[in-house]
Amino acid sequence: MSKHIDAKGVYVIAPTPFKPDFSIDDGSIDHMTDFFVGAGVDGMTVLGQLGEAPKMTHEESVGIVKRVLARTRLPIVVGVSAPGFAAMRALAQDVMALGAAGVMIAPPNTLRTDDSIVQYYRQASEAIGADVPFVIQDYPLTFSVQMTPAVIRRIAMDNPACWFLKHEDWPGLEKISQLRAWEKDGTLRRLPILIGNNALFLDFEMERGADGANTGYCFPDMLVDVVRLSRAGKRDEAHDLFDAHLPLIRYEQQPGPGMAVRKYVLMRRGIIASDTLRKPGAALSPTARAEVDYLLSRLSRKDSRAKV
Repeated sequence: MSKHIDAKGVYVIAPTPFKPDFSIDDGSIDHMTDFFVGAGVDGMTVLGQLGEAPKMTHEESVGIVKRVLARTRLPIVVGVSAPGFAAMRALAQDVMALGAAGVMIAPPNTLRTDDSIVQYYRQASEAIGADVPFVIQDYPLTFSVQMTPAVIRRIAMDNPACWFLKHEDWPGLEKISQLRAWEKDGTLRRLPILIGNNALFLDFEMERGADGANTGYCFPDMLVDVVRLSRAGKRDEAHDLFDAHLPLIRYEQQPGPGMAVRKYVLMRRGIIASDTLRKPGAALSPTARAEVDYLLSRLSRKDSRAKV
C-alpha cells in the first residue's frame, strides 16, 4: 500500500457547482478549487454528501474528480459511499487511477451492532482494494449509526488502509480524548482525526487533540486560521475568531436548507457562479436569504472577509 499522507490542517468539503440549468459548472469548479488553494487548505474532499454526490451519474462523478485533480496537487479525498459494494468499488478504482489520495466511506444506516460496523468496513476495504486508503465517516446524526471509540479502534487496527477519522459525533469531545489516550498507551496506532459537523465545535475539538477540520463551512479560510491559531497555542485568538462566525455556522448547519445556505454564501463571495442545487433540493426563500445577508453584515464587523 502506498504511504498514507499525514492528514492534518483543513481538508475542505467541496460543493458541486451547478449552472441554473442543473448541468455541472466546470468554470466554477476551477475557480472554487483555485480559491481553496489560495485560502491555504491542506486538502479537499469532493463528492461527499455536501457535494450532492447521490445526484450525480458515475461518469459525472469521475469527470468532477478529474477536473479537480488537474487543477491542484493537494491531496483529494473522494466520497464513494454507495448502497452496494459494486458501485463503491467502481468509483473508488476509477478515481484512484486518476490520482486521488483516498476515499471516504460512510456506514449504511442498517448497521446496529459493533460487530456489524467493524465487519462492514472490513468488507468495504476488501471490495475497493486493500491498498486504497479510506476515511471513516462517523456521523451518527445523519447516518443513525453509533460508533463507539472501541469500534473506531477496531476498524483502525484491523484495516491497514484506514487513513483517518472524520469525526462528526455530537457530543463527541470525550470520544476524541479517549482515542488520543489509547494512542498514548499504545493500544491504538496513530489515527489522524479531522472534524466535520460544519465545525460546530472546532475550537474545543482542536484542544482535545483533533488534527484539523474536514468540513465545508462557507468560510474555509476562517477554518484555516482557527486551526493555525490553535496549533500555535493562541487560544483566545482562536476562540474569538471562531465565536464571530458561530451564528452563521449554526445557521448553515440546519438540516435541509444548510446546503442552500452554503452555496448562497459561496456565490455571494464570488467563489461559485450560482447557488443552484440539483433536485431533490430547494433554493432559499427570500426571507432566508435576507437572514443570511443579515448574518454576513454582522460578521463583517469582525471579519472583513464577510463584506460581500
